[in-house]
Amino acid sequence: MSARARPVSRPVSTFSVVALDSTTGLLGVAVASKFLAVGALVPWARAGAGAVATQSYVNTTFGPRALEMLATGSDADGVLQTFRATDNEIHLRQIGVVDAGGRAVSFTGEGCHAWAGGVAGRDFAAQGNLLAGPHVVEEMIRALQGRADLPFPERLGLALLAGDRVGGDRRGRQSAALLVVGEGRGYGGFNDRWIDLRVDDHADPVPELLRLLELHRLYLDRPSAPPHPLSEPEITWVQRVLVGAALYDGEVTGAWDQRTEAALQSLYGIENLEERWVGGPAVDPVAWEYLKRRFADT
Repeated sequence: MSARARPVSRPVSTFSVVALDSTTGLLGVAVASKFLAVGALVPWARAGAGAVATQSYVNTTFGPRALEMLATGSDADGVLQTFRATDNEIHLRQIGVVDAGGRAVSFTGEGCHAWAGGVAGRDFAAQGNLLAGPHVVEEMIRALQGRADLPFPERLGLALLAGDRVGGDRRGRQSAALLVVGEGRGYGGFNDRWIDLRVDDHADPVPELLRLLELHRLYLDRPSAPPHPLSEPEITWVQRVLVGAALYDGEVTGAWDQRTEAALQSLYGIENLEERWVGGPAVDPVAWEYLKRRFADT
C-alpha cells in the first residue's frame, strides 16, 4: 500500500430510522446492524437542528457536517445535495436526514449492496442496505406511524424491532443504538443528549436495546405521578429492608422518622433511583414498584 492509499472500508450494512416528534420537538435515530458498535458510526442528532443516519460505506464526516449545515439554515434536501456535489464516492453511501422542520430525505447510492433503499416522508426517513428486502423498511415505517400512543423514544425502538423481526440485516444481528435529543433534556439539564444507548455486540441486540431503554426510564426519568403515601405496614416492610441492607439500626415500628427517611434515601442512592426521590412518608410509584420487586423476599 502506498503512503497515500486509503484503506477500503467495510460497509456498514444497516437499517435505520431518523425522525422528528413534531409535538415535542425531539429528534432521534434508531439503528441496528450485523456490525460491531454501529452506534459509534451511524447516528447523529442535534436539538433544534436535525437527525442523521450515515451508513453503507460510511463517510464519517457526514454526521457532524450535516448537523452544522442544519443548524445554520440548510434543510434536509440541501444537506443531501451538498454531499452529492462534494463526495466522489457518493454512489457507495446511504444517508437519511430529517431537519427540525420535519423535512426529510433518504438517499441510497447505486453502489450499496442489495437489497438497499429507503423511504422519506413528513418527519421521518427510513433506510437500509443488505437487507432481507424492502419489507424491512416498510415495517419500520408502519410501526413508527402506527403507535402514536407511545412516547417518541419507544416508537423509535418499536420501529427498529419491527424491521429486525422481519429479517433486518440479512447477514444476522450484532449491534443496535438509540439516540434522542431535545433542548435541555440531557442529564441535569446541562446538554441536549437525552437518550444515548448502545448495544455493541449481542446475539439479539434490539430487544436488549429496548431493555436498556426501560432502565433509562427507571433510573433517569423524574416522577410523573402523584407520590404513593406509605401505610404503617408498608413502612414496617421498608424498615425491615433497610435493616437487611445495614442502613438502619432503629426500631422496626412502622412509624416514619428522620432515621428511616435518611436510610431510605441512602438506599435510593445505592439503587440509582436518586431522580425518583420525593421524600417520605411517600414514594414515587415507579420507584416503589421497583423496590417491591427488588426486595420481594424481605
